[in-house]
Amino acid sequence: MNKVQKKTTPRSSKIYIEVNVDYKTDGSIIPRSFSLDDGETYSIDKVLDIRPAASLKAGGAGIRYKVRIAKHEFFMFLEDDHGVDRWFMERS
Repeated sequence: MNKVQKKTTPRSSKIYIEVNVDYKTDGSIIPRSFSLDDGETYSIDKVLDIRPAASLKAGGAGIRYKVRIAKHEFFMFLEDDHGVDRWFMERS
């Protein structure tokens, strides 16, 4: 008896987001708010850390921003995708 296996495409661990940022005179980029696909916009209360880093959950590398919204802390990433900057978050 032959078993037929279903092939599933793994769901991407990246969630690409739209981000509103401030550009500082020293060249730094500070995210202020972001929007998800559902259209909801979230204001960032504080940027806690900025450093070059890889996303171990979603893959890819770039600038990792540790941010706080209310009591929740999480990471956002700014990656260089062949000369185009794209923001993403890791899917939980």
